[in-house]
Amino acid sequence: MVPRRYPRRVRVLVTGGAGFIGSAFVRSLAAGVYPGLSGEVRVLDLLTYAGRRENLAGLDVELRVGDVRDPAAAARAVEGCEVVVHFAAESHVDRSIAGAADFVSTNVVGTQVMLQAALDGGVRKFVHVSTDEVYGSIESGSWSEEHVLEPNSPYSASKAGSDLLARSYFRTHGLDVSVTRCSNNYGSHQFPEKVIPLFVTNLLDGRKVPLYGDGLNVRDWLHVSDHCAGIAAVAERGRAGEVYNIGGGTELTNRALTEKLLDAVGADWSSVEPVADRLGHDRRYSVDWSKIRDELGYEPRVSFEAGLADTVAWYQESRAWWEPLKAGAAR
Repeated sequence: MVPRRYPRRVRVLVTGGAGFIGSAFVRSLAAGVYPGLSGEVRVLDLLTYAGRRENLAGLDVELRVGDVRDPAAAARAVEGCEVVVHFAAESHVDRSIAGAADFVSTNVVGTQVMLQAALDGGVRKFVHVSTDEVYGSIESGSWSEEHVLEPNSPYSASKAGSDLLARSYFRTHGLDVSVTRCSNNYGSHQFPEKVIPLFVTNLLDGRKVPLYGDGLNVRDWLHVSDHCAGIAAVAERGRAGEVYNIGGGTELTNRALTEKLLDAVGADWSSVEPVADRLGHDRRYSVDWSKIRDELGYEPRVSFEAGLADTVAWYQESRAWWEPLKAGAAR
């Protein structure tokens, strides 16, 4: 496949670029990791609880504080940009169960506003970052990109809606949109409500960790740097109107993951507190990522053992980053 031809220096807009995955992508862009996307980086982020200025500290990027649901802010943000990578979303399943309204508003309406702004602004490529959770739950095998969408939580339902909007802007308006659907991410700078940073930081503080149900729910784990490399490949060479699954190739039960985290910090099972299962808890996720491998040459590079060790070490060394977040959440 012939790579998409961008100008010599590309202006890339990253929505949600101060969050966990978005900031990892921005740090790689700023470091020149993706030569085909080298140039200027602009970030649009509302800086809600999970979007942190600190995640962009020291980077030569333009941060615009604004809401993807605001058409005027979106139009200003896309001005002069060739590529939009749309991360901005509410993403925590438990929060969506407690209250779905923000998820529908940000994930569905916000995506439509950004798509329209990109269309009106003449953006050359729009990458919509989604999740494997839109497929629902699978007992065996793996989902291909053609699998029916069967979301089971308000979060995943809102992401499925945004995926369909992205498809509609390609089919109706001809906007060059690609959708990526990733498995569970982990790495540094992840807000400590998600399982790996929550468990690590609790264990470092000598607190118990909550294990849902029987602990046998299965997830495929993907290091954030591998996810970002897949997104960059789609931004550079992905086909318009196509969906690309991005997987990590490491499936673990939550119980097995807990064991690895206990070992990593020198704790034992006395630190684990079984809790009632999450409402509508999907049993297993597994994506077939052969399409992005065969078309775009994607392969996960970071082994789970090495990635987890680096992640645990980062949280051990970064109390100044996560302690205020946990204190604020507790208040």
